[in-house]
Order: sequence, then C-alpha cells, then structure tokens
Amino acid sequence: MTIYVGNLSYRATEDDLRAVFAEYGTVKRIVLPTDRETGRMRGFAFVDMTEDAQEDAAITELDGAEWMGRQLRVNKAKPREENNNRRAGSRRDDY
Repeated sequence: MTIYVGNLSYRATEDDLRAVFAEYGTVKRIVLPTDRETGRMRGFAFVDMTEDAQEDAAITELDGAEWMGRQLRVNKAKPREENNNRRAGSRRDDY
C-alpha cells in the first residue's frame, strides 16, 4: 500500500516527512513530485512503509493533523489511472 499525503507545505522536505512517518514504523520510500517547468514541489507526497499496520496507524493519526501550518490529508493512495485520452484530437475511429 502507498500513502497519499496532501496539502503539504511547499517547504516540506523528504527528511521532514521521513521524521514524521518514522514515528509509526520503517519508511521504505518517499516520493515528492515536483512541477516539470518550475521544479517546485507540488504540495503532495507518497509514502511507503514496511508494514500495512504501520501505514494504517500513520493514516489514522496524521489525517487532519496540522503540520507546518497546514492541515494534512493522509489516506491510502488510489491506483494511477491510465490516460486513454493522450491523442484526443486525432481520433481515427470516428471516420
């Protein structure tokens, strides 16, 4: 399972997140997506922990908590959806 962490401060770093989530168990991976054009953090992250029970505890405790002046949204990440509209302007099937 992967945890989605939303409404993050743009000042938050991977080390900051690791410190917070380490209170609930071992953190395997943290992903902080950045904007392609500006390189600025996008305000959300994904966190993977070693055990589902640790992830559940972190979600329960951190969802709605205030951190770095923002109220966090923490929940199970939804699977990434395939984007079937990549070539929406060139639909050859309609002819």
